Amino acid sequence: YTPPKKTTADDTKKAAEIMKEKVDIIVFAGGDGTAADILDVVGNDVPILGVPAGVKMYSSVFALNPRDAAEIVDSLEELQMEEREVMDIDEEAFRQGELKIKLKGYALTPIHEKIQGGKEVYAVGSKEGIVEWFMKNMDEKGTYIIGGGSTTWSIKEALGINGTFLGADIVKGGKLICRDATEKDILKHMDKNAYIVVSPLGGQGFIFGRGNQQISSEVLRRIKRDNILVVGTREKLARLDSLRVDTGDKEVDEMLKGYIQVITGYGEKKLIRIE
Repeated sequence: YTPPKKTTADDTKKAAEIMKEKVDIIVFAGGDGTAADILDVVGNDVPILGVPAGVKMYSSVFALNPRDAAEIVDSLEELQMEEREVMDIDEEAFRQGELKIKLKGYALTPIHEKIQGGKEVYAVGSKEGIVEWFMKNMDEKGTYIIGGGSTTWSIKEALGINGTFLGADIVKGGKLICRDATEKDILKHMDKNAYIVVSPLGGQGFIFGRGNQQISSEVLRRIKRDNILVVGTREKLARLDSLRVDTGDKEVDEMLKGYIQVITGYGEKKLIRIE
């Protein structure tokens, strides 16, 4: 199948339709939307495996990173298959601060320890202490790159900015200076007082490389590690053994590894390892 220069979901489906009769597994690069498109076509006729490259990856059909996907494919003949959830969110509602996750169906996926679990969702109420801590300790001269997600959205609401629920917003002096920032925007506005604020994906633990690719390896090279602020509720952290990163740059991933403090409430912190 030869797609046009400008592709759509229909091209993904057409390619999957052709491939399902000829392959042992369909490996795709993308996010939940791509997973749902492929599931629509192949059902349980052939296993699928996602290489994480999208904005939204709530489904439990993705390898932890591209290297792990290659390892899974290499050992495919030795693996059993199971049905795993393909999820997607209502993106319009998500951008307006409402999280609506839909179960699209179940896809056959290899059973392997390096396939992520589905993302878990937590209540808003337990985030109040995190927001209070942030507002009190915010550096008035600092430039804050605040990532997406429900916990960081609570911070954006407290700041009173017209930020994005899904994207990264840049704040300086308590004011929004760039909404839904790209990597280029972030690099432009970064200075010696730059901070990054992120929250780990529930059930997965990723803080970089999942849904915040604009906070790239180049951005992370320029930030002080102590200026990376990780925030997350006690409920979320209780379900994580460690945090994860997958920037696509092995050197940066290694630089980020080690223990980091996670703000879990007002005056509350938990030391957790990045692996």
